[in-house]
Amino acid sequence: MKVFSYRNIRVLILLSVLAIAAIYTQDQHINTTSWFKPIDVVIFPINGDGSIKTAKYIQQLSQKDFQDIDDFFHRGAKLYRLIVEQPIRTQLGLGIEVLPPAPPQNRNAIFDVILWSLKLRYWAYQHTPDNIANNDRIRLYVIYHQAQQGQVLAHSLGLQKGLIGIIHAFADRDQNSQNNVVMAHEVLHTVGASDKYDRYNHPVYPDGYAKPEQKPLYPQRYAEIMAGRIALSKQQTKIPTHLKFTIVGEKTAEEINWIKSQ
Repeated sequence: MKVFSYRNIRVLILLSVLAIAAIYTQDQHINTTSWFKPIDVVIFPINGDGSIKTAKYIQQLSQKDFQDIDDFFHRGAKLYRLIVEQPIRTQLGLGIEVLPPAPPQNRNAIFDVILWSLKLRYWAYQHTPDNIANNDRIRLYVIYHQAQQGQVLAHSLGLQKGLIGIIHAFADRDQNSQNNVVMAHEVLHTVGASDKYDRYNHPVYPDGYAKPEQKPLYPQRYAEIMAGRIALSKQQTKIPTHLKFTIVGEKTAEEINWIKSQ
């Protein structure tokens, strides 16, 4: 048997890359869950459908369009009495012309997911090069689309490995507030928060409820941000239209190190 076969060398290289990525990821995780200083979240807009309308929408974006996200995290910092008053600080980055690599259709194919994750991180390096700040910088790549009747956007993603978010959003100023809800949700994924909804997109009790101790339980007034929906009854929910209708629940706060594990 050839010890240094082409196949073995490829496997060795892949394992080496994974080991380096794992060490870098651990360093990022430590830096982004200490909460002693603000974490920069840089938003890079991408024209997802190539239309002139979407291009014009992106050109008109400003820092003010993402203020809701900063305000949401500021409220969370006050609620959980963090040392840092402004845990997340958004910035509008430059537009990007190239779409990120699409995730594998089968999310259970572990090897395919690993390869895609590495490709995505290399793509991010190519278009927004890494530097020292990347140890505690979250990059959100927001892919904007024109709204069409009956259109369902692709699922957005937030990756703790690499501190990267891929957001699909509508290029419509009336949708800005709801786009910000999705962005805040994915930001929390990058720092360790888990989803709190079931396969039917219903909030899971109790962690997916903003006020699980409320009596009567329904209707809830707010959404737990990682559940993404307000529970109006056991069967009925609605999507929050603004971050002011969402909160960070205790389980999420525990996952991102805002409070100690009980």
